[in-house]
Amino acid sequence: MKENLLHFVWKLQLFSPMKLQSTKGEFIQVVTPGIENKNTGPDFLNAKIVIGKQLWAGNVEIHLNSSDWYAHTHEIDRNYDSVILHVVWEHNVEIYRKLNQEIATLELKNYISNHLLDNYKLLFNRLKKWINCENNIEATNLFILSHWFERLYFERLEQKSNGIQQLLRANNNDWEATLFILLAKNFGLKINAEAFKNFATSFNFSVVRKVSTNRNQLEALFFGQAGLLINNLESAYFKKLKEEYAYLKIKYNLTPISKEQIQFFRLRPNNFPTIRLSQLASLYFENKFLFSKIIEINTLEGFYDLLTTTATLPFWETHYTFEKESNKSVKKLSKSFIDLVLINTIVPLKFMYLKNIGKSNFSSVISIIDQIKPEKNKIISKFNNLKIGSTNAFETQALLQLKNEYCNNKRCLQCEIGKEVLKN
Repeated sequence: MKENLLHFVWKLQLFSPMKLQSTKGEFIQVVTPGIENKNTGPDFLNAKIVIGKQLWAGNVEIHLNSSDWYAHTHEIDRNYDSVILHVVWEHNVEIYRKLNQEIATLELKNYISNHLLDNYKLLFNRLKKWINCENNIEATNLFILSHWFERLYFERLEQKSNGIQQLLRANNNDWEATLFILLAKNFGLKINAEAFKNFATSFNFSVVRKVSTNRNQLEALFFGQAGLLINNLESAYFKKLKEEYAYLKIKYNLTPISKEQIQFFRLRPNNFPTIRLSQLASLYFENKFLFSKIIEINTLEGFYDLLTTTATLPFWETHYTFEKESNKSVKKLSKSFIDLVLINTIVPLKFMYLKNIGKSNFSSVISIIDQIKPEKNKIISKFNNLKIGSTNAFETQALLQLKNEYCNNKRCLQCEIGKEVLKN
């Protein structure tokens, strides 16, 4: 028996309420079980319970054994003076408040059905499974699943917005500067995400504003700060960038990140950091007030039009790196890459911005994520195998939140799917 199951049973009142008695034989009627307390103190606050013929208002504490009350020294903790009922699995000792006042105890082992216990054991058995409910998840009510997905997606958005809020504070509430750092991290993809973030935070965004009208200087700034201009190469383009960066480095007192942070290994050529940095430079060269444009756009096609940029300088049409020439090709941002930028940067940023200006209608944000194709990765494929499909990025983001925050941490009793498995 685990204490989290007792919390779950008490919260949802998954027992017959008609025959409850305390260990002293007193009649118990739960008017309200209270609000689950996530902080220190009693487990449920502001409960209303009839014990005997008296209506009590106060808090409820839950333990496996009555003696845990003393093991946790609650008898000397003022936070527990207002406990009106002690709910336990096994009653093995009487408990008292200060001044020797006995607290009524409800022993739950006589009121929880074997069916519920069997479901709990099946859900949390020790057999190695990808997720605990993989044998039951397919049967989850679609209405419950839909509402749970919505909660999961907004939970994920809130988590992302917390990171954005910290970044915004670090940038003195400069939304353009914050967007630049988020975009740079996104352009680095998984392998170079932190390196690109370090590059973007290695200088003040005001430098981007000052040089954004000069394409060569902007690329020189980006490649130089990323540590990619330290070699001596014969290319005229490379020499020009190096010359421009030497000037910018002195003028703006710049310090580049180490070249070792940037990785090319295990990347497809289109994702090489040289190409992504050039595309990022192109985006800022073509859009002087990028954040304002992002806030104004409310359609997926509008974002595709805005972000379909290329590494426009002729050099990158025949190169993926500074060193080696390749067949000529246009280095255009693909829709799948733009989708990742929308999912991970633009939608969370718009959500955060709307919250900050006091807007509570996020339909414009949801309409965008609803139209983006579902992501493809190992987690989504696994859910597909379990017959939990997804039709858009809204649902795949919800599934990622489910797996990473609930399934991986065995939080089945806080999950609507887990609750259904236990109850049914």
